[in-house]
Order: sequence, then C-alpha cells, then structure tokens
Amino acid sequence: MSEITKSNRLKGIFFIILSAFGFAMMSAFIKLSGDLPNFQKVFFRNLVAAIIALFLIIKHKGSFLGKKENRKVLVYRSLFGTIGIIFNYYAIDNLVLSDANMLNKISPFLVVVFCALILNEKINIKQISAIIVAFIGALFIIKPSFDVRVVPYVVGFLSAVFAALAYTCVRMLGNKEEYYTIVFFFSTFSLLAVLPVFIIVYKPMSLIQFMYLILAGVFASLGQFGVTLAYKYAPAKEISIFDYSNIIFSAILSIFMFGVYPDGLSVVGYFIIFAAALYMFFYNKKQDKLAK
Repeated sequence: MSEITKSNRLKGIFFIILSAFGFAMMSAFIKLSGDLPNFQKVFFRNLVAAIIALFLIIKHKGSFLGKKENRKVLVYRSLFGTIGIIFNYYAIDNLVLSDANMLNKISPFLVVVFCALILNEKINIKQISAIIVAFIGALFIIKPSFDVRVVPYVVGFLSAVFAALAYTCVRMLGNKEEYYTIVFFFSTFSLLAVLPVFIIVYKPMSLIQFMYLILAGVFASLGQFGVTLAYKYAPAKEISIFDYSNIIFSAILSIFMFGVYPDGLSVVGYFIIFAAALYMFFYNKKQDKLAK
C-alpha cells in the first residue's frame, strides 16, 4: 500500500469519526431543545446546513440545482432524506438517545439491499446474513411488544430505511455532482417541504431553545459534510465501521447530559449490530486481498 493511500485512509477515518461526533451532538441538542414541534426542529436543522452549503457554492462558483439529468435523483434523495430526518427526530425525542441513534445506524446494511434491488449491485449470502443479524440486533433494541410503546422504536427503524434510500440515491449520483450542491439541494428542499407545517405548528422559543436548535444545525452540518469528505478520501467498506463510534458518543452523551442509561437488552442489540458491521468490514478486506 502506498503512503498516499495510507494517508487518504487516515483522513477518511478522521472525517468519518468527526461526522459521527457531529451527528451525536446534533441528536443531543435536538433532545435538549425540549418539547418543540418536530417540524420546527427539522426546519432549523436544515436552515443552518443550507446557509453553510450556500456559502460553499458561492465560494467555489458551483451549481445551486445541479445538472438537469441529475435533478430527478436529487429530488428523490431530498424526499427520502427529509422523511428520514423527521422520523429520526421523533425517535430522538421519545427514546434513549443511544437507542435512537443505534436504530438509525442500521441504514448501512439497508443500503446494500437497496443497491442490489435498485442499482443491480451484486449481493452474496454473507452480506445477506450480516443484514439479518443486524435486524436481529435491532429487535433487541426495539423489544417489540405490539402496543403504543413500540411506536417510537418502529419510527426509529423507519428513519434508517429512508436514510438508506437517501444514501442509495447519493450513490447513484456518484461524482456527477459536487458534495455542496447535493447538501444545498437537499437542505433547501427540506426547508420548503416542512415550511407550511412549520408555520402552522410554530411554537415560541426561549433564547436557550433557539441556541440549541442552531447548535443542532451546526453539528448536523459537521456530520453531513464530514461523511461526504470521508468517502471522498476512502471507500465506504474501509471506513464505514468507524461510523459506529456515533453510538459510543451517543451513549456517553445520554449518561452525562441526560442521566439516562440504555437497558441490558439494548446493549446486547448494540453489540450484535456492531459485530455484524465488524464482520462486514473484515469480509470486505478479505475480498480485496483475494482480488489482488
């Protein structure tokens, strides 16, 4: 392996961990903002990201709407991403922070499924097995009881489904669009999509709540741009395992900021999902060696 390749991999690992930290902090500030309407939280989260992406577009003289041939995929990516955020924020408000974030981390496995179905990428029995194991891990976290208490867990799981669909669209875009164009299109789409409901349900905020939402937007932007830069420097199969550091950050934040500890079954679920991710990481490494 060349020194440049090693350097790029280290950069990729750094940015994916930075992204994981950003999204964990975002979740914490969303939770701290209290009982504000969900759509209000989504609006401010995307407002900050749109402003940052707008600055980057102006700086690099980039495109606001992307290429005409990519617009359909950009719309799908934005639609799925918006639904995913709304569901994720609902889960964050109603679950232990680490539970909500762990459920959302099922999305990398679902991306494999959707890419196989939509993009005709090959999927083998070992990948399918890892996905099934991850789903079993999710059940330990969800603990289905078929009553109203399971709803936030189901919504949390659905947030992962829509996040995976959004990331599948990002894969379809590949290098066809700049990362800041994709972020701006998505953030602006989300702002316009939630604006009518935001106006209807808007609830006056205290200064501290406003600051929490702004900070949530700042850290969400850190997460979004971090993951984009990470995959610019290194392939997903080499660094995606480090994205699971998010759950460690979330668990620490849950304990120290909210005094809430995940229960035993949830911890078992974390280990199962993490083990499945670790297996996929080493499996991909082995396949790389065989391909040489």
